[in-house]
Amino acid sequence: MAWIGKVIGGTVGLVIGGPLGMVAGAAFGHMIDKSADQEYIPHQKRTGENRFYIHQGGKVFAGEELYQAQMVFFVGTFSMLAKLAKADGAVSDNERRKVQEFIEQDLRLTGESRDAAYRIFETALSERGTFEEFALQYYQQFSSEPHMLEMVSDILYRVAAADGRITPAEEQLINMAAHIFRLSRGFMGGLRAKYMGKRAESSYAVLGVSPSATNEEVKRAYRKQVSDYHPDKIASKGLPDEFITFAHEKFREIQEAYEQVRKERGL
Repeated sequence: MAWIGKVIGGTVGLVIGGPLGMVAGAAFGHMIDKSADQEYIPHQKRTGENRFYIHQGGKVFAGEELYQAQMVFFVGTFSMLAKLAKADGAVSDNERRKVQEFIEQDLRLTGESRDAAYRIFETALSERGTFEEFALQYYQQFSSEPHMLEMVSDILYRVAAADGRITPAEEQLINMAAHIFRLSRGFMGGLRAKYMGKRAESSYAVLGVSPSATNEEVKRAYRKQVSDYHPDKIASKGLPDEFITFAHEKFREIQEAYEQVRKERGL
């Protein structure tokens, strides 16, 4: 969990500010980790001020910009999941179990990464920030990265539907996020079909097309999805290491969905 290993104590909250910064500051106020596994490259700016840059995924990020993006993604995801779990009032054992399965089975987090995810989740449950405030700050960070917005929406639906049903209160918050993120009804309908629909419908939903799409539309959608969600491309955007596994899983899911549709259509 390199991104948090470079931030000390309460300064975590100052890195991102806003309601997510309050959650981060409360969750990690006493966490200190001096591990270093990223390459720092001193860069002399024209002003003469030293600034550090980081190589990740073949792309160079200004250190503070990378940490901010990673912090917002990680803290924002688990903060929104906390408010989603609390949508009906008290957090039930079943809702905690769904989040636990996502953390330990879907993301396969262990050690400090797992502990950090739980700490953020528990902190966000009691923090004054709302789901809407968390979603707005997340959008402000990734407004120019639609795939990051789509990915967290996928996560919200995945966790909400983990027990085979989505409550009206959960759906309301997910739809609120979609509105804030400016995601289309078609995309959100596809997510619902993906997690709550039949297998055949789900394959088309993963590709982002309807079952009535032409063969060429299916192929075009597949090529776009493969390009957009290739793990290397996602990693180059500064996604925290903890979510790269999820990106790999989504990439595999796209390939399997296309294979299913391809066989059905004889492509």
